[in-house]
Amino acid sequence: MKRKQLFEFEDQTWFPAFLRNYLTDFLQFISNQFDIYKKVTPFLSELVSEDGNHTIVDLASGGGGGLYRLSNRLKEQHPDLKIILTDYYPNRKAFEYVHQQSANFTYEKESVDARKVPERLKGVRTQFLSLHHFREEDAVQILKNAVDNNSRIALFESQERNVKSVLAMTFSPVNVLLMTPFIKPFSLGRIFFTYIIPLVPLFVMLDGILSALRTYTVPEMEELVNRVKGHENYDWNIGKVKSGPVTILHLIGKPKRLKNDQLRVNNW
Repeated sequence: MKRKQLFEFEDQTWFPAFLRNYLTDFLQFISNQFDIYKKVTPFLSELVSEDGNHTIVDLASGGGGGLYRLSNRLKEQHPDLKIILTDYYPNRKAFEYVHQQSANFTYEKESVDARKVPERLKGVRTQFLSLHHFREEDAVQILKNAVDNNSRIALFESQERNVKSVLAMTFSPVNVLLMTPFIKPFSLGRIFFTYIIPLVPLFVMLDGILSALRTYTVPEMEELVNRVKGHENYDWNIGKVKSGPVTILHLIGKPKRLKNDQLRVNNW
């Protein structure tokens, strides 16, 4: 199945912000309720250990990303862990709710472009279920910006581009209808646009199908890395891992460690 650079409704500037937030709130709820990113904990723990800031800068966080459940697990090994939520369209209400639930979460109120992260935001860069939103040239720029700033980066997708993923999305309205009452913070607007005028289930399904069709495969992610100037100075781990009911695609990069002879020269 060939990748198609289709558009998703939530990416459009004209798409109502409140509907975008309802969509990202649902995705955040699913990610954390079912702990679908559990198996990537060792990857992130290693990156945090190597990073002197003990900070994760989450890009394109949506409604809070997949980090809430992961944070509890990571804090067992890194008690001083800090997580900064960011987005091009920041869902401030959702970010504030996550911050209230866990004090180690903070957030950026203003827009942050994953292709050009402000230098003041230091730490391990992560993205959950958002790489597919970016065109190839923009995805390359995300990686290049991390390499240029000597930042560790870990990108995760909780779907694959195949018939199974597309079919699964056709049943997503049922999940929205069943789970909406449990999504916090509670919102009468979310209830109204889920059960009275069912726009949320509709757009979750449509954007879900489009997301699956846009998802990069492992070979395609490898090609993105090869297009990054300076990629040879990084160690890359690109692949997939089964995590509960889903398969997680991962693209992880970190600066190469200097060999002993290089260390001696640098310390001379």
